[in-house]
Amino acid sequence: MLFYALALDPIYSSDLAQVCEMIGLKLMAFAPSPDINFAVTRLVQLYEQLAPADLRQLDAYYAADAHFKDPFNDVHGLAAITRIFDHMFDSLQEPRFVVTQRLVQGQQAFLEWEFHFRMRRWRPDTEHCISGVTKVCFDAQGRVCQHRDYWDTAEELYEKLPVLGTMMRWLRKAGSASLKSTHADRSSP
Repeated sequence: MLFYALALDPIYSSDLAQVCEMIGLKLMAFAPSPDINFAVTRLVQLYEQLAPADLRQLDAYYAADAHFKDPFNDVHGLAAITRIFDHMFDSLQEPRFVVTQRLVQGQQAFLEWEFHFRMRRWRPDTEHCISGVTKVCFDAQGRVCQHRDYWDTAEELYEKLPVLGTMMRWLRKAGSASLKSTHADRSSP
């Protein structure tokens, strides 16, 4: 006889396995696909409350072989992802994320966010804000296996820096169709 059990709590599943063994039933335990909405909610809470001490617990949120990509990094593995967050805390004052919207579909989610921070070395009294979107994909355990950040480095960061900012703003103006002169109706002879 085959007996299927849904093991949600390791303590009880261990007890259930012992009972089944005692009465001669074969136990096949399987873990359900986690509720992705719950996994997304946990992840959003992590991001919005992230502190240096939380980095030791990233393995509860990210798979060991997770892929992380943003405009500056493209890494694989939990250790490399932890280094990115370590660098953030070392380089910036008061970094914090505010997730403004989320969209969950299947095993993935899209998070729209604002990242607020102060730079340690340049104008530390000025708060900056970067807007962006993250696509995260979850594994069967509800941990992030792919993390991809999308944000405009030119507008959100480079334009705010001295010297480089002047050049980036000039390039934006030069490439903008809205600032180009408009011609009269070309269909007239």
